[in-house]
Amino acid sequence: MSAIVCGKRSSIFEDSLSLTANPPVSKRIRCSSSSPVRFSPPRQNNSSFPSPSSNHSPPHLIEHLKAIFPYMDHKVLEKALGECGDNLDSAIRSLNELHIGSTDNNLDSASAKFDVTPEANVQSRGAEIANGEVGASEELSAPQDPPMDGADWVELVVREMMISSNVDDARARTSRVLEVLERSIRARSSASAEAAQTFRQENMMLKEQVESLIQENTILKRAVSIQHDRQKENEERSQELLHLKQLVSQYQEQLRTLEVNNYALTMHLKQSQQSNSIPGRFHPDVF
Repeated sequence: MSAIVCGKRSSIFEDSLSLTANPPVSKRIRCSSSSPVRFSPPRQNNSSFPSPSSNHSPPHLIEHLKAIFPYMDHKVLEKALGECGDNLDSAIRSLNELHIGSTDNNLDSASAKFDVTPEANVQSRGAEIANGEVGASEELSAPQDPPMDGADWVELVVREMMISSNVDDARARTSRVLEVLERSIRARSSASAEAAQTFRQENMMLKEQVESLIQENTILKRAVSIQHDRQKENEERSQELLHLKQLVSQYQEQLRTLEVNNYALTMHLKQSQQSNSIPGRFHPDVF
């Protein structure tokens, strides 16, 4: 990857050097991680370089820089080229130094931020991807927040390889990316272990609750069974009492009938005694 990028840059350098006859001007564009992008003012020179304020940079040079640094703003490229006196080689070196410093600072801040609050980074990264909000710092360098999936990691590695100046720089950038990836994996593993521990604790609590509910259910079943037996016994007693009441009614009716019959027999006896023609008492065996 580095060889391809270097070959591409060398061909661009040869084309740009053939188009301009200005000598290279060594200027550095300083970048600070705590302040916005600033460019040092151009030193006054008595040579015949065109002034950035008096003349605009050629469009083909801007296109060459845009092809090498596709993530940088057009105004930044134009300003850097103007400060370098429309010298493409110097502008590339200045922008490369700017990009390297900004990338290092962003990678360090991303690592520290991910170590402190991994869950907050996950939420903020997801919100940025959902809303499509990309900051100026992400346009100039690697993302401040660690990638969340494999595609983002691949894009970050490819981007770092494209902006690397040599093999040593590529190795250093790869090492930083791997460190961030290792920290991300460790943080996710720790979060997964904590989630598993929490799940086990919740599972134990649910088991205890289920056992308690089973015991309560057994007690309720026994109480219902006892109550059912008592209710059944009460129903049997009620039926027996109803049967006894019916018997009492029958006996009362029979008693009334016997009383009536006794009264009738008594009356018949009186009548028979009064109608007897032989007075006195006679032995019943004689007659």
